Order: sequence, then structure tokens, then C-alpha cells
Amino acid sequence: MDIIVQSINSKWQVSFGNKIWPCTIGKNGTVPAKEKIEGDGKTPIGSWDLTKILYRADRISLEQRKEIGKAIEIAPLCQRDGWCDEPEDPYYNQAVIVPYTSRYEVLWKEQENTYDLIGLLSHNSDPIIPGRGSAIFLHVAKPDLTPTEGCVALELNDLLELLSLIEEQTKITIQG
Repeated sequence: MDIIVQSINSKWQVSFGNKIWPCTIGKNGTVPAKEKIEGDGKTPIGSWDLTKILYRADRISLEQRKEIGKAIEIAPLCQRDGWCDEPEDPYYNQAVIVPYTSRYEVLWKEQENTYDLIGLLSHNSDPIIPGRGSAIFLHVAKPDLTPTEGCVALELNDLLELLSLIEEQTKITIQG
């Protein structure tokens, strides 16, 4: 069974089986994956593997981690984790240790909780095409489901529930 991300009556939602949660996507809507451009603020349409879950151990409890770590690899974040978003860098769209020599996104955020829990999506990962989009995640939403830079985001409790239900072969399908 797949996770489906779609717009219903102009509101974005995530569904898995008979469960439905509100979500948000990129501030500039969706785009076919082959047309995705780094920094365009769009969420790529397609079906992606959920390859790994990252979490902040100081904000996601052991009990919560036990629920979400059943079907997919789960690993803690550390303060020096980052994600390279510089298309010219050989580690583009990959995890890096920060500070890093090229442009990167910090995964350990002090002032917000958006990356307290991250599902890594396989978008632009095999092969990685420079400039085709990086750091496309399933993560915690900002208050009021503020749009993202291209990710899919849910409220923390909804994301925890969703990740507790997934199976090993679950994909996330983003519809346009």
C-alpha cells in the first residue's frame, strides 16, 4: 500500500489506507519530476521510496521511535548533519557534515521543529542529476501548515502516526 499525496478541493492531504491527514507541499505547487529545478519551491510529482527516517533523539521520544522504526531504517540526527544542495558539488543531494565547503541545508534546527522527524525520499537519488532538486523530504510542518520549499510536511502527531503504519515496500506517490 502506498502513501498518496493529493489535492482535494484545493487542500492538500496525505492518505494511507483509510487514514487521511492534512499536509502541505511546496510553496509553488507541484512539477513533473523531470522538470524539477533546484530552488524552484515545487514538489516533484512521482512515486518515491521512503529510504530512511532521521530523528532528533532530544525531541522524539524512545516510545515514539519504537513505533516508527518497524518497517524502515531509522537513525538519529546529530548537530553536524546537513544536506548538500549545491548542484556543482560531488555530494549534491546527499548527507554531509557541516560546516561544509559548498551550499548546504542544516538538518539540526534549533529554532524550529520541522526536521525533528524526516523521511528521506528517493527523488533524484539514482542517479543524482545536478540541479534536478535536492532534500525532498517528508517532514514536520510549520504552524498552520505553511508551504515548504518542495517537501511534503504534516503536523508532528500525524507524521508519527503515518510512519507507524508504513510497511517495508511503502512508496510515497505525489500527484499533480
